[in-house]
Amino acid sequence: MTLLPAPEPDAAPLAERMRPRRLDEVIGQDHLLAPGAPLAALIEAGHLPSLVFWGPPGVGKTTLARLLSTVTDARFLTLSAVLAGVKDIRAAVDQAQAQLPRRTVLFIDEIHRFNKSQQDALLPFVESGALTLIGATTENPSFELNSALLSRLRVMVLNALDTEALGAMLQRGLTDPERGLGLPADALPADVMRQIAEAADGDGRRGLILLETVVAGQTAGVALDDEGLQRLIGRGLRRFDKQGEQFYDQISALHKSVRGSDPDAALYWLARML
Repeated sequence: MTLLPAPEPDAAPLAERMRPRRLDEVIGQDHLLAPGAPLAALIEAGHLPSLVFWGPPGVGKTTLARLLSTVTDARFLTLSAVLAGVKDIRAAVDQAQAQLPRRTVLFIDEIHRFNKSQQDALLPFVESGALTLIGATTENPSFELNSALLSRLRVMVLNALDTEALGAMLQRGLTDPERGLGLPADALPADVMRQIAEAADGDGRRGLILLETVVAGQTAGVALDDEGLQRLIGRGLRRFDKQGEQFYDQISALHKSVRGSDPDAALYWLARML
């Protein structure tokens, strides 16, 4: 068995190293970033309103927020709604006001986890333009954000990455000599790359983590047959949630499959939910 050469060590995970540094490095989300698309039009006009990025994990919500602040020459502040409170919001606003007239982007990850009072604390500053708010959420903003805050934000929906986009991302992570693994393009068989992309289930971060795991396993002598791949990448579980957006999407797909008399599709969606 031929072993892959061990990649150069790096303290940061591959998924973090491969985070796009420019908008033209972003893979996927063409419905937002292609010429004439909503986000591309805003960038071209030099106008950055307050936004909320809604999409599944690993599709580039945080990355896009950072890149938007860069291309608009804005200062970038970040809070996690899991850890931050009203006091942290006010501290961020104070920092933003101290930097005026330079724009400040306040990025709040998991913004749906803020309670009503925390969301209300953002309202006057978003409305006055003291800062530009970009929130990220995996949950439907219509259900999780106050209507008052939601009315002041533009919702941008980010899609799960398709297999083609994931394949391009994995190939870049495999071959990039500076930030990636720096390996030849054919270092892993095409079938192995396809299985990694499928196991990622639309999540770019997960795909790069699995790629790094597979290369490390191969370097250590694990055979990349079906058994070896299952040991390295697991069962490839699909995204699902309990009583959340994906639950209703998938039960709707099951209902439509039954109504459409498509037994294969009905069994597929039933199996996904189980």
